[in-house]
Amino acid sequence: MNTVVLRGILAKPVEWSHASHEENFYRLWLEVRRLSGKNDCLRILASQDALDGFVPEQGEMLEMTGQMRTYNNKSGVGGRLIVSALAREIQASEGVHVNNVRLSGALCRPPGYRKTPLGREICDIMLAVPRTYSRTDYLPLIAWGGAARAAAAMETGQPLFAAGRFQSRAYTKIIDGEPFDMTAYEISVVRLFDSEEELMET
Repeated sequence: MNTVVLRGILAKPVEWSHASHEENFYRLWLEVRRLSGKNDCLRILASQDALDGFVPEQGEMLEMTGQMRTYNNKSGVGGRLIVSALAREIQASEGVHVNNVRLSGALCRPPGYRKTPLGREICDIMLAVPRTYSRTDYLPLIAWGGAARAAAAMETGQPLFAAGRFQSRAYTKIIDGEPFDMTAYEISVVRLFDSEEELMET
């Protein structure tokens, strides 16, 4: 399972991203508010077919449904793993902000459990999520508290079923002794489930 539903405000004008199989893809940046009041500025890719003639304007509220996607950045600029939400449908909307992700896959490397300086438990997870045509998306997840402890007890190759939200996280990276402001994109786990059937019921 790989589903994402986002509702938020278009933060920047729509940009052309790339062409694949003779179809144009466009990049959108959607600001989605958390319960804390902080905004995540999230990367969305939408094909010409998904937009279907719709040209969203900066500041407009949009809702998209689709799947999470990753690809390797070979440009040498920015992070190696690019995480995006791929829109299957996108349209003008209204109402409260929404950020729901549901994923099922398998752990593709040992989970990285640690504690923050304030003592909060955290676990980094890399989840392999299969898609059609024998392709796989490798999605970075981050779990906290009880979910972090549960994930830390899992082994590589074990199935994992998670609900969470797509988030952006600012950090500083030192390159050749110079600090650079960077942004990481990941799925923050809200809850783990015992099966895909249980996950689908949420």
